[in-house]
Amino acid sequence: MRRLPSFLGALLLAAALLLQAGCAGAPATASDALRLDAAPRVAVISAFQPELTLLLSRVEQPRKFTVNGVAFTTGTLQGKPVVLFLSGISMTNAAMTTQLALDRFNVSHVVVSGIAGGVNPALHIGDVTVAQRWGQYLEVLVAREVAPGRYQPPVWMQDATLPNFGIFFPRPVEVRAAGRTGTERKFWFEADPGLLAVAERVRGLALESCDAQRNCLSKPPRVVLGGNGVSGPAFVDNAGFREYTYRTFQANVLDMETAAMAQVAHANAVPFIAFRSLSDLAGGGEGENEMGTFFKIAADNSARVLMAFLAAWK
Repeated sequence: MRRLPSFLGALLLAAALLLQAGCAGAPATASDALRLDAAPRVAVISAFQPELTLLLSRVEQPRKFTVNGVAFTTGTLQGKPVVLFLSGISMTNAAMTTQLALDRFNVSHVVVSGIAGGVNPALHIGDVTVAQRWGQYLEVLVAREVAPGRYQPPVWMQDATLPNFGIFFPRPVEVRAAGRTGTERKFWFEADPGLLAVAERVRGLALESCDAQRNCLSKPPRVVLGGNGVSGPAFVDNAGFREYTYRTFQANVLDMETAAMAQVAHANAVPFIAFRSLSDLAGGGEGENEMGTFFKIAADNSARVLMAFLAAWK
């Protein structure tokens, strides 16, 4: 038998030693191989750029990463290690990018900051809501019309029990989660109680009423804890649908991302909380939708509450 060249023999010996070491120790996981940063970090997520601008400006020792076109910034914010990024608008984008962050970074908590449409008539533009739970209210069955103006789900579909809006009957989603076997049908995804308790400490935070262009709110904004939020793949600017959403889900706010992020956090057993400031009344105000005027005040107020939350979090 001919002898192997010395360099090839050395390579084979090294490979054998590495294989032996790998077998003897704890095996590396796929997530370990994908991780870009080992430090435990709070994922701070916003949907679009104006929501993240103030937060990015306060990050210390920033470091940039790009994965699948998504820009991630690590560093510290209010003394807490964070990774900040934009989810993109829509439920699909929110789910994809949140899971991407959990795969590529060592995420300890998921925290959301951004704007939303106001549903609860007791709330006002600029208020920052910290909902106790989030649901996907546009996960629906489109029902058959069995008589003029009357719609009926199939008799075997037992989970379409919430009040309908015309042909649309809301349903829970099928969920899989870390540490659990099988699936469950679930509508609400809870914010973490410990994080809600921290948020309670910043309830009285003073918020801005005007922006640099002197667009000013009609009422002083406030931080509102508790209640429900709902998310779905639609921008809502309709008074009738707003009233239905409040009546059916007792929702304070609606948006297009948060419940998807909450489901991803639930699936990965990662604590979650969301801060959403009202930029508009989802069709409930007089005249045109208010978002174009007040989104900057709302986005910055949400960011201010999030930063106060991080500062209060011991």
